[in-house]
Amino acid sequence: KLKIVSRHGVGYDAVDEKALTARGIPLAVVGDVNSRAVAEHTLMLMLAAARRTVAHDRATREGGWNIRNRFETIELDGKALVLVGFGRIGRRVAELARAFGMRVLAHDPYMSADAIAAQGATPVARLHEALAAAAFVSLHVPLVAGGPVIGARELAAMKPTAILINAARGGLVDEAALDSALRSGRLGGAALDVFAREPPAMDDPLLGNPGVTLSPHAAGLTAECAARMGAVSAQNILDFFRGKLDPALVVNASAIGFRQS
Repeated sequence: KLKIVSRHGVGYDAVDEKALTARGIPLAVVGDVNSRAVAEHTLMLMLAAARRTVAHDRATREGGWNIRNRFETIELDGKALVLVGFGRIGRRVAELARAFGMRVLAHDPYMSADAIAAQGATPVARLHEALAAAAFVSLHVPLVAGGPVIGARELAAMKPTAILINAARGGLVDEAALDSALRSGRLGGAALDVFAREPPAMDDPLLGNPGVTLSPHAAGLTAECAARMGAVSAQNILDFFRGKLDPALVVNASAIGFRQS
């Protein structure tokens, strides 16, 4: 008797989409309710990695005041930020980054150079050229088949002082290659909110790597975003039974011939 599944979020990896589609049941998501939260978290990770926030917090608590004299931290102002993916979240990150004085470049094969430029970013057609130019690289693309977007080859193309941020999807980064690059000094730092395995195993090498700042897939889990997701997921159900649900919010709309609103 199930009529609709409405996700409290935008991801649906945990839902059997094929089973729903086979039964003609729509799978709805909440749309753009978390872009601002994820964008803010991305900037937080960028700043934390650049200013070595976790290491400085620990040192201050343990009496290591002189860590300040190492001059290990870097500024965002004037640095080149490469966004891999320039959708809603990527564009919001670009907006925030420009407020810090960063130069924003974007690589997105699904957007024209003119469309990227119109949003105030410099388009970069080839990923490796973009990576080589970056002081910071931030990922904002979905997980697709074919392996990670950032593997050993891509990490080698980056500057040894560069910092990589991933608050998008686990699996976009080859985590073993990242761990190796950080430990060998081939990369300046990294910050991850997502992992290939969640939660990561307690013996995961990245958990013991001082070069990476970590958070528990929490970028979109603000109090405000939770309220927005709850409201929209409930509204989707109400709209469905009123015949007004936006097909753009239905993941399998084309597969089941869904039309409303």
